Amino acid sequence: MAQTPRRRTRHESAEGAGADAAGGLAGLGRPGAPGERGFDWALVQSFLAVLDAGSLSRAARQLGAQQPTLSRQVAALEAQLGAPLFERTGRGVQPTALALAIADDARTMQLGAEQLQQRLARQRSGTSGCVRITASQVAASYLLPPVLTALQAAEPGIEVELVASNQLTNLLRREADIAVRMVRPTQASLVARKLADIPITACAHESYLARAGTPKRPDDLLHHRLVGYDRDDTLLRGFAAMGAAIGREHFALRTDDQLAYGRLVAAGGGIGFLAAYNLRWLEGVVPVLPLLAIPPLPCWLAVHREIRGSALVRHAFDFLAEAIPRELAAQQAAPADPAAAAPSVPRP
Repeated sequence: MAQTPRRRTRHESAEGAGADAAGGLAGLGRPGAPGERGFDWALVQSFLAVLDAGSLSRAARQLGAQQPTLSRQVAALEAQLGAPLFERTGRGVQPTALALAIADDARTMQLGAEQLQQRLARQRSGTSGCVRITASQVAASYLLPPVLTALQAAEPGIEVELVASNQLTNLLRREADIAVRMVRPTQASLVARKLADIPITACAHESYLARAGTPKRPDDLLHHRLVGYDRDDTLLRGFAAMGAAIGREHFALRTDDQLAYGRLVAAGGGIGFLAAYNLRWLEGVVPVLPLLAIPPLPCWLAVHREIRGSALVRHAFDFLAEAIPRELAAQQAAPADPAAAAPSVPRP
């Protein structure tokens, strides 16, 4: 009389029924293995849900799935592994030794799947990649660092390359994606948005004013040492607009380098004309003639029309369009902080 085969215990079924599965999930998809027809991540996801929930019904509710569907997926994974993963009990299911053995591998796969989903989501939303931003020397040195730091904090997937340059041709030659400029771009191929009007102020270092006195009226400027531009005629045109026709010789110190210009004023070289937000970074530089009407400097954000269609560039453009005006307002409202400014600006 043939004997009825003895039912294997949970541990025996795990260890004896799946020699190919003994290596855990690594065996799936390997030629000759139970999973040779391929691997379905959804099966492992369902397995982990049941393992963590302790029952098919609870796992189905947590996943928003139907219990029969979940049961079929677990059965499909068991078929690939060649051994059972759970034993039914009155209170739910109990994991077999094999289920416990492959749990760590399954969780590693789950973590990898989640990271992949996040990476794909960032790429789809245009928040991953490199953006090249160009700005004037002063804006790149004083205005943009806190803005770009905030961009990195908000969008860690965006890499930023900052180019300090005063040439709009950076965008036209596609050498940059976005430009922050203090003049309105006129090229038809560029799309520009005005962000703010930046106040310009006459200013000088306290040491110069202690030596030469503080001007009381605009006419007094002609009796002071002035810091001006070399080939740039912006200041000459500004004085002419106020009815003072002066020449280059009226500027005792001249440079077209914007950073050097600010440092000349900060060194006590004379009275200069700077964007108001710069003063908080120049220790000891104070405004003079507060009622002097100096036209503000417009701040524009520009991008090449074709590049504007890039989701990544558009995302960075929109962030800058909101963050730069806020930073300008914050810097202009904040009093000069010698302790903060001194390390940021090299001594002359």
